[in-house]
Amino acid sequence: MIERVSSPRRTKELIKKHSLVLKKSLGQNFLTDLNILHHIVDAAELNATKGALEIGPGIGALTQQLAEAAKTVVAVEIDQRLLPVLAETMEPYPNAHIVHGDVLKLSLAELWDTRFRDCSGVSVVANLPYYVTTAIIMKLLEEKLPLENIVVMIQREVAERMSAPPGTKAYGSLSIAVQYYCVPEIVKIVPPTVFVPQPNVDSAVIRLRLRDKPAVETDDEAFFFEVVQACFVQRRKTIANNLRAAFFRGDDRTRLEAVLASCGIDPARRAETLSLDEFARLSRAIASAR
Repeated sequence: MIERVSSPRRTKELIKKHSLVLKKSLGQNFLTDLNILHHIVDAAELNATKGALEIGPGIGALTQQLAEAAKTVVAVEIDQRLLPVLAETMEPYPNAHIVHGDVLKLSLAELWDTRFRDCSGVSVVANLPYYVTTAIIMKLLEEKLPLENIVVMIQREVAERMSAPPGTKAYGSLSIAVQYYCVPEIVKIVPPTVFVPQPNVDSAVIRLRLRDKPAVETDDEAFFFEVVQACFVQRRKTIANNLRAAFFRGDDRTRLEAVLASCGIDPARRAETLSLDEFARLSRAIASAR
């Protein structure tokens, strides 16, 4: 009979057995609630023909559940001390492959070629370390991997920023970057009490369903994001002031106002009120006016 990792008792046993000192610097908070693990796996919509990429498997609680739901699981773990634990907890699962490395430095395209080529679809499913959440999500999106879903446990505040609509305080450049590539949905809010050790904040499970194509058309994707970043440099300033500092320095107001007028955007608006479509129109107009 397979012994589940997903309980506080078993988690503490493994930590003691392997003399682990958990590192805050690596965001090591191990999930110990089986119901929440099931919510995460269900949200990924896996089946016996699909693959799952897990980032930061820890001691294998989620990895075990993924291995039972998917055809192939690749779990990337940065902490070498956890490899013996994973060798023990994942021994009954030949379809799970543990890779030692930093996901931010790995060639993920190579993983697809070597591990996922026989899968009908692949999703990322993970309890992400809070300190690198944004960097990991953006790597996954910018590398344009053939993903179906990204289902991750992250800090609640960051999940709310990713899914925030225009006109809200949480809406910003991260919201736009994520929503450009994905349709985000917060699946579940998770309290600190289901982790060992407990974090200081609430977490959230968020599903990012990858779009077939970006939400808006852009002539230059890199410049689109440059314009977005520039507009949010100082949130309290108007669009006109932020754009003048970034792209129209030294020019008179007339050219900038003409650009904004051509997009139907009031110069007095703030960035948090603009939709993705308005940012796309704005980036095209600024590029044409340069």
